[in-house]
Amino acid sequence: MKIIVVGGVAGGATAATRLRRLSEKNEIIIFEKGEHVSFANCGLPYHIGGTIPDRDKLLLQTPESLKIRYNLDTRIFTEVLAINREQKTVTAKNRITGIVYDESYDKLLLSPGAEPIRPPLEGIDSQNVLTLRNIADMDKIIQKTKTNNDFVIVGGGFIGLEIAENLIKLGKKVRLVELNKQVMAQVDFEMASYMHHKAKDHGLGLLLNHSVQKFVDTQQGMEVHLSNNKVLKTEVVILSIGVKPENSLAKNAGLNIGETGGILVNPYLQTNDEDIYAVGDAIEVIHVIHHKKVHIPLAWPGNRQGR
Repeated sequence: MKIIVVGGVAGGATAATRLRRLSEKNEIIIFEKGEHVSFANCGLPYHIGGTIPDRDKLLLQTPESLKIRYNLDTRIFTEVLAINREQKTVTAKNRITGIVYDESYDKLLLSPGAEPIRPPLEGIDSQNVLTLRNIADMDKIIQKTKTNNDFVIVGGGFIGLEIAENLIKLGKKVRLVELNKQVMAQVDFEMASYMHHKAKDHGLGLLLNHSVQKFVDTQQGMEVHLSNNKVLKTEVVILSIGVKPENSLAKNAGLNIGETGGILVNPYLQTNDEDIYAVGDAIEVIHVIHHKKVHIPLAWPGNRQGR
């Protein structure tokens, strides 16, 4: 059997190595559009702050190690442009050489992940407005920390708070803007209130119940214009208001998309095409407690789904 996996990291790379353990006979190809096929994305903020000092500790597997240990054909810098369901092929493009070609499959596993939400705000495309999703993003933030000391983070979820924590460890001035009355919307307000106190004790400036209206580049850095006419002067903005499923490949192939925007799968992680499966940040799942459809872009469920 020939199996193609689109995307690595928690979902795709885990699935590929597990598939190899289950069978030595299958041909398994991983397409990864970026440079790194398997990295510890949860550790990215902690390398920024120096808690994880060795950058190589973030890199779990490389194409070479996957080939030697698991006999996997891993093609980095290769983006899958289309799924041709009738022909059972994918169209892929090598982003270095520009070569476009078709590769056939018997089974296809989609693990394209998610992408940071970037609302259509004025100035959001500034080079001083960054996000953190992969190794390349992390490197950009590290470069900014070398020459800048004032940071504004937009969004008080997991990533926003972790980046804030690590920038403060570096001695930076950090303010965090959150639309809601609390950080960490996943927890009750009483629990979030404890976080508010701890964050302030460590020097984090919290601006709750504030929304961003626009970003303006200045000679000194940036201005962040908020909903109450308040203007924050800073040097760098890190946008951390959430992610959305990367569903364009599936949607263009006619696969069903759920109400949260994630790829719709059955309990066996199968799409409406019996030969195509999907895992990770790109899919919609059913919550085990309230049984509603949700999008949970975290490494732990992605890893379990891959297995």
